[in-house]
Amino acid sequence: MSKRIVKLGLLSVIAVVFVAGWWWLSLNQYLDEPLPLEENYSYELKPGSNYIRVLNELNQAGVISDSRYLRWYGRLTGKARHIKAGEYIIPAGMTARQLVDMLISGKVRQYALTLVEGWNFRQVMEAVHSHPSLEHTLQEMNNTAIMERLGHPGEHPEGRFLPDTYHFPKGLSDVAFLKRAYDAMATVLAQEWEVRAVGLPLETSYEALILASIVEKETGLASERQAIAGVFVRRLERRMRLQTDPTVIYGMGERYKGNIRKSDLQQDTPYNTYRRAGLPPTPIAMPGRDAIHATLHPDDSKNIYFVARGDGSHHFSATLEEHNNAVIKYQLKGRKRPFSSYNPPTN
Repeated sequence: MSKRIVKLGLLSVIAVVFVAGWWWLSLNQYLDEPLPLEENYSYELKPGSNYIRVLNELNQAGVISDSRYLRWYGRLTGKARHIKAGEYIIPAGMTARQLVDMLISGKVRQYALTLVEGWNFRQVMEAVHSHPSLEHTLQEMNNTAIMERLGHPGEHPEGRFLPDTYHFPKGLSDVAFLKRAYDAMATVLAQEWEVRAVGLPLETSYEALILASIVEKETGLASERQAIAGVFVRRLERRMRLQTDPTVIYGMGERYKGNIRKSDLQQDTPYNTYRRAGLPPTPIAMPGRDAIHATLHPDDSKNIYFVARGDGSHHFSATLEEHNNAVIKYQLKGRKRPFSSYNPPTN
């Protein structure tokens, strides 16, 4: 009788081992088979969702064919407790094992927003407000309130955000996005200021940011950045007025309709560099790193004038006579006639 019981027990153990082995092989075969997807699938794992709920949602969506294996796999490995919320792109051809690993990795779908060199703060906020994947909390706030929310009360926002392409997950707040761009600009400006050329007529890194914004707006060709920066640096050294149209346009605000009239140049505003010497009080746009670098490493020529050729490039001159001839050639199509050229007092 005892031998029979032992034999039955042994057979039971063998049966259990066989079933367990078969189940383990089936589990691994399922885990390593491609999911039944013909194209990529976007899935949002919502905060607070548990592992079973996620599997049920994926099963109903047809992403997985059988949730039972993944339930056991998640429990046996402990991975069920570590899934992370976010939006995931599940690619066609991914296996069930890779799916679970992705859900615990936190490698969520990334969205992009590009801040363009030369944009002003109004354009920055228009781009931020209109991006559908950001959480919007700043729509009704003015510039002062926005800077307070960012932790920089009293600062003028213009030029404070680094032009770049930023990637972020869905639901990132507009505040977090702007803080990132602000910190990026602060880092770049500090780095460039630390290695600036000797003897520049700039007292602070903020003055460099102001001048860099003008260089950014005046530059049509990247190869001319240092030459344009050099012109403005030498004008500052000689206490000559900058007389640059982009500052006038910025000071006009919404009054600017595409053209600058003589009366606009005569209108005294803090940004009219035809009327006021030195730098304007704030940047007029967002300069990129290249414009900041050029401003702090200007060329060493003697040019103090430049005029647009009409093709995006400029003609640079060291004397007023040469500059006037360039104006006749490029602006007046070779026809000599009275015009107002740059010849300011050195006040």
